[in-house]
Amino acid sequence: MGHRDGTRDDVLPPHGATAARAAYDRRWAGDLRSAIRCSAVFLSLLVLIDCGAGRLTFVRGGLWVGLGVLLFLVLFPQRVTAGEGWLASRGPLRERRVRTDLLVSVRCLDGVSQRLRLRDMLGNRVEIDPQVLVDNPDLWRGLERDAYESAARGSLTCGETALRRISERVDRETALSVFRASGLE
Repeated sequence: MGHRDGTRDDVLPPHGATAARAAYDRRWAGDLRSAIRCSAVFLSLLVLIDCGAGRLTFVRGGLWVGLGVLLFLVLFPQRVTAGEGWLASRGPLRERRVRTDLLVSVRCLDGVSQRLRLRDMLGNRVEIDPQVLVDNPDLWRGLERDAYESAARGSLTCGETALRRISERVDRETALSVFRASGLE
């Protein structure tokens, strides 16, 4: 049932779903490069300041490298992938999957950074940044289709308002993109 990477057989893509039809976060590679750059600059500044003060030792250098790696892990962007009936979010340590065709709830969590929590009938849960869906309409359309299918079946008991808000954001961003591309901004 369980696998080493945290995925479970019951949340793998349904039979017939192939990786060729999966939608990916198009901005993930750029976000990853930004995380690497920020961590490298932070590490370089720490080492440079310590070296300039004449206090750089092997132990202190190891501490600075550890802090640089810790910053990288904090900044590491989740890689969101979706296919027919599923959505996955992969972080630096593990992957979480949810069956979007079996959704029970969709909630917007406010705080320092807004998160969208999806939960399915099997008890699986995924949290993603809603901006990923706004930036990637292919990801959003697949989730939207499956979520409304779950609502029509009666399994989605909570979250239609959150879905409607995200749908409005996606539509607004898509319209603005079309206006920018056509010069009507």
